[in-house]
Amino acid sequence: MSGRRAAVVIHEWQRVTVDPSTATVPGLAEHARSRGATDRINAITTAARAADMPVVWSTIEPRRDRIGTSGGCLVLAGLINSTLAAGTELAELHPDLVTMESDIWIRRVHGLTPFHHTELESYLRQLRVETVIFGGVSTNIGVIGGVIEAVNRGFSVVVPEDCIAGSSPEVHDFLVAHQLRLVATITDSASVVAALTAISTGVPA
Repeated sequence: MSGRRAAVVIHEWQRVTVDPSTATVPGLAEHARSRGATDRINAITTAARAADMPVVWSTIEPRRDRIGTSGGCLVLAGLINSTLAAGTELAELHPDLVTMESDIWIRRVHGLTPFHHTELESYLRQLRVETVIFGGVSTNIGVIGGVIEAVNRGFSVVVPEDCIAGSSPEVHDFLVAHQLRLVATITDSASVVAALTAISTGVPA
């Protein structure tokens, strides 16, 4: 990441996915909670802002009438039948996340990944981003899909492994070891924070 402009993209860290009090997939929320991932994401986004790197929140926020949202697979069919909608509590980010007015929001009504029919790539290109620091959920679908989309567009990707979560620890560990590491640099939040802090202070990590 040294010498390359980066952006932090956090995918679907919402009440519907990772807040244990409201999540619709308890195993996913528990995995996120058990590893303290929300606090780790806050540490990375704080360091990114200090280094003048953009922070992007990618959320799924379908219309209440579901216009524009297809149920063409098992995951999306579940979305069609859920109470998640733009403007509802479930669509909000996890309540412990810290956001700033300068952050960028990518709100989708359809699809499983942050680049799908959104303006994300346009933002990254205009901001001269070369490396995407990718966190969020789920390791099963949204993370691996988003990482592959970023790589397909010519971006390098760094994944702080303790800032993502899967449907279970076993599934998460398998996908990180056998799939995600093939398309992204796998690291941890402390290393990312150290690298970003070195950029902001001019002191080598």
